[in-house]
Amino acid sequence: MTIDLPPLNALRAFECAARHLNFTRAAEELCVTQAAVSHQVRNLEDYLGMKLFRRSHRQLVLTEDGQIFATTVRESLTQISNASRRLRADRGSACITVSLLPSFASRWLVPRLWGFRDRYPDIEVRLSAFEWLVDFERDGVDLAIRYGRGQWAGCESRLLMRERIFPVCSPDFLKRHGPVTNARDLLKLNLLHDDYARQDWSQWFEMAGLSGVSPSLGLRFSHTSLMLESAEEGQGVALAQEPLVQGELAKGRLVRLLDEAIDGDYSYWAVTPARGSLNPSVERFRDWLLQETNFADESMDNV
Repeated sequence: MTIDLPPLNALRAFECAARHLNFTRAAEELCVTQAAVSHQVRNLEDYLGMKLFRRSHRQLVLTEDGQIFATTVRESLTQISNASRRLRADRGSACITVSLLPSFASRWLVPRLWGFRDRYPDIEVRLSAFEWLVDFERDGVDLAIRYGRGQWAGCESRLLMRERIFPVCSPDFLKRHGPVTNARDLLKLNLLHDDYARQDWSQWFEMAGLSGVSPSLGLRFSHTSLMLESAEEGQGVALAQEPLVQGELAKGRLVRLLDEAIDGDYSYWAVTPARGSLNPSVERFRDWLLQETNFADESMDNV
């Protein structure tokens, strides 16, 4: 019997777009362009001979047929994912998927990952970097490195790094525009802004004793990594999370300005599902993370 199925890529694009109700967010998750998602959805609609989405007040809305089909597709893809995970576990698979923020991936984990591969050459690590939380079951993720307070329902959270936030710049920028001896000196400089940071320059200045200061001039960035790259290129002073600039400070690509720092209310955590025992490969990777960050004894279980 021949099984008549739509293309798998079209189903994945549709499921993702239906979940977000946004082609752009779906494209970011799938690491493709918005046009590619739109094209795949249009191909699926042509294949089915029906519309799955409609536009309403500039918003993407599922049609009645689309809602029914989205539920079926999501359940089917989840069943396939769960079946493949069980098979991998039964065969002692040494491939693990790690979800994390792009900034943490590029600026902390990737430069250190060779250490894990040297110790465990038979374990393949797949990094899945997105700005939003993933679902362990639905997205086939084994371990997540999350930024928050460590409280996620149905998960076990192990502390990796606490957050301290302070100003940094390149040595060349400091040579050209320094010296910087106090917080007020920074008001004369080009400040770099992270649009999605929890702590901003006004909070740092208030902590440093300058109340009512709300600097807004300077370059603005939608991603932390872009802001820090700009600082490394000598374009200004960035307010940086310590975990994300450890390597650059050690190599002299960035220098810290002043001792004042904000103690952030968020931290980085290694998070796994609370169900049952961990796959040995996942446990080895988590233990390696904890050793790298010297927080092997701290945890928070949230069931």
